[in-house]
Amino acid sequence: MKGFPDLPPLWLLLFLALNWAIAKAIPGNPGSRFLDTLSWGLIGIGLLLIGWSALWFWRRKTTIEPHHTPDALIVEGPYKVSRNPIYLAFVIILIGAVIGRGQPLNLVLVPFFFGVLSRRFVLPEEAALRAAFGDEATLYFERTRRWL
Repeated sequence: MKGFPDLPPLWLLLFLALNWAIAKAIPGNPGSRFLDTLSWGLIGIGLLLIGWSALWFWRRKTTIEPHHTPDALIVEGPYKVSRNPIYLAFVIILIGAVIGRGQPLNLVLVPFFFGVLSRRFVLPEEAALRAAFGDEATLYFERTRRWL
C-alpha cells in the first residue's frame, strides 16, 4: 500500500493478529499454567530486549527507523551478540504469543515473519550500513552473527 508506513512493529502487529484470528477460528489446546508462564515470559524477554536495544540508538544519537540513514554503527550492548536484537525480540514475542494461544498450527507464522523481517528490513539495512560505514560495517558483520 502506497503511503502505508512500512515498519517492523506494524508487521509484528499483523502477525499477532493473524495468530489471534487463526487460533479463534481453529481452537487449539487450552493453555496450561506452564505454557501461560512460558508465553508471558517470552513476551517479557522480548520487550526487555527491545528496550535495551533501543536505548543504544538513543545513546548513540542515531535513528531507529529502518528506512532512514544511520548516523552511527552500534556495536555495543546487545549488538555485541546479535546484529538485529530488536528483530530477534519481535520473533521471540511472536513465539510467545503463539504458545499463549495454544494453537500449534500457528507456529508456521514464525518462519514467514522471520522471512519478512529479513527481506524487508535486515538485508536493506545491512546494505545501508555498508554504504555508510564501509570497512567498519564489514568487520562488524564478520565478527557478529546476524541473529544469534
